[in-house]
Amino acid sequence: MKQRMLALAIALICSSASYAQNADAIIQKFFENTGGVAKWKALQGTKISAKVNQGGMEIPVTIYELKDGRQMTVIDFQGTEIKQNVYDGTTLWSHNQTLKGEKSSAEDTEIFKKDIGDFPHALLNYKARGYKVELLGKDTVDGTTAFKIKLTKSPGKVAGKDVENTVLYYFDTDSYVLVMFETEIKYGPGKGSTSVIKMSEYQDVNGLMMPFALSQGTKGGPSAAIVVTAVELDPKVDAAAFAFPAEK
Repeated sequence: MKQRMLALAIALICSSASYAQNADAIIQKFFENTGGVAKWKALQGTKISAKVNQGGMEIPVTIYELKDGRQMTVIDFQGTEIKQNVYDGTTLWSHNQTLKGEKSSAEDTEIFKKDIGDFPHALLNYKARGYKVELLGKDTVDGTTAFKIKLTKSPGKVAGKDVENTVLYYFDTDSYVLVMFETEIKYGPGKGSTSVIKMSEYQDVNGLMMPFALSQGTKGGPSAAIVVTAVELDPKVDAAAFAFPAEK
């Protein structure tokens, strides 16, 4: 009986190790097939120009993400510039409905700061950051068979309590490119819901493969189609563009 239990324990350990190794291999293949680890690590920032389809209306959007943590989404709504999820290195803020700058709460800002260092991808340096990955098997995304990998990051605090901080990634089993990821929204208006982002139509941008067709929404809810019109790597951005607007 003891020998059987020992054999079972060894089998489970070997199975667990194999899954971890498979997850690593899939992640490695993803970076290899989209430009190479060295090129991804050298990336200092991105500027993505896109059009979001909302109710039949195409709205121009520009998204900036920099390696030092600064980020900004700029929406051009009928000639009016609206900034959302802007981080200048210290303050996280957005324009409210009256186009006045509004700072995020201290808790939301701290939750956001925990992800600084994940650029350009949380899976790139996940071991060094103390994250864990787990292969959950395969799933289907819009008819595409995909590997499903769970990334577990360090817990975050919501309402003063530690909460699980995980992301589910889905990789095409043939090309190994990322086709979808899901994560719980930890701050902002959608707090508590699950964000779902799908991506396809990868194109080469100076040696890195980037998706040019996306959809973003919440699990079980509607989604918005996003068509990327241009991607700029290592953009030069005026620091003043991220600054919280001064009171007039």
